[in-house]
Amino acid sequence: MIHINQAFKDEFFTRSKSRSRHIRHIRLQGDHNSNKMEQLNGEVRDREEVIRGLKNVNTSVLTGYRLYHDFIRPHEGIANRTPAEMCGVKIEGDNKWKTII
Repeated sequence: MIHINQAFKDEFFTRSKSRSRHIRHIRLQGDHNSNKMEQLNGEVRDREEVIRGLKNVNTSVLTGYRLYHDFIRPHEGIANRTPAEMCGVKIEGDNKWKTII
């Protein structure tokens, strides 16, 4: 019978080095970034907690979050502009929600 430690070593190591690549942290650049998705998931979870879950698959809550993130909320990564502004779409008026609606 192979000891668990030995099975791990047999699977993940050759004689000279590891066969797997360990990623120590998630970088802000490159392929290892899930920050935006994690932020959105956190915001939806926070909202769900207040309204006690999304009761309907076709709920307008998720559409509202998409509109908020794309047209209303400025993003630091794009010079405090919205993604819509970066694409040339400008929302006029004092109340952007009313303008969108």
